[in-house]
Amino acid sequence: MSANLKYLSLGILVFQTTSLVLTMRYSRTLKEEGPRYLSSTAVVVAELLKIMACILLVYKDSKCSLRALNRILHDEILNKPMETLKLAIPSGIYTLQNNLLYVALSNLDAATYQVTYQLKILTTALFSVSMLSKKLGVYQWLSLVILMTGVAFVQWPSDSQELDSKELSAGSQFVGLMAVLTACFSSGFAGVYFEKILKETKQSVWIRNIQLGFFGSIFGLMGVYIYDGELVSKNGFFQGYNRLTWIVVILQCLFPWSHPCNNSYFPIWL
Repeated sequence: MSANLKYLSLGILVFQTTSLVLTMRYSRTLKEEGPRYLSSTAVVVAELLKIMACILLVYKDSKCSLRALNRILHDEILNKPMETLKLAIPSGIYTLQNNLLYVALSNLDAATYQVTYQLKILTTALFSVSMLSKKLGVYQWLSLVILMTGVAFVQWPSDSQELDSKELSAGSQFVGLMAVLTACFSSGFAGVYFEKILKETKQSVWIRNIQLGFFGSIFGLMGVYIYDGELVSKNGFFQGYNRLTWIVVILQCLFPWSHPCNNSYFPIWL
């Protein structure tokens, strides 16, 4: 039964990841009247919803007791400030990564983005070897080389790119490529750093995700103020939001345990 649940979880995660990429790409390229929604605000809203989802899960684990929930949050977060502050580093990197993914999908087609983003497996392997002293076998390194080669072939110029240039210029494609590559490195580092923290403490993943979401919301709001403060003051925080935008946000927090800092570990063959 546990094996079936694993495969079911894997299938749901694949569906969530794929549908998120497609809907995010469509939402960023859809031409509508009025201002387009701000990706920086979408990141903040997703973080707040993740916090709410994780609090509900902790509440469920506390046998639906508000008193027990309050005690857990107080003991595990407020009474352990240094442990909480450790999550500020991966949370800040994750917030940057989330914004970069919006930039990447605004400038790359979904297929190219999805394949290129798999380089996070390579970066995670490199950071795990350097930070966690993990050892990889010959077949594992060979698999990573094949992955890197496949990504390189995806980026190889082709005749079809001439047709795509009507929608995406070479400059915008370069911006998208740099954004997704930076996201791969940030994902690898943040994932390994988060794994290291989990091994050093006994706090649950739900508590860790609440801590990540807290700092992520703060960093996200700082990004909104710095980059889109003028637009927010003019047209509001939720400018351009429609049904599709909310679908993108909800897909991001559909599974709070599928946090980019949590799911950038090696695939099962590593």
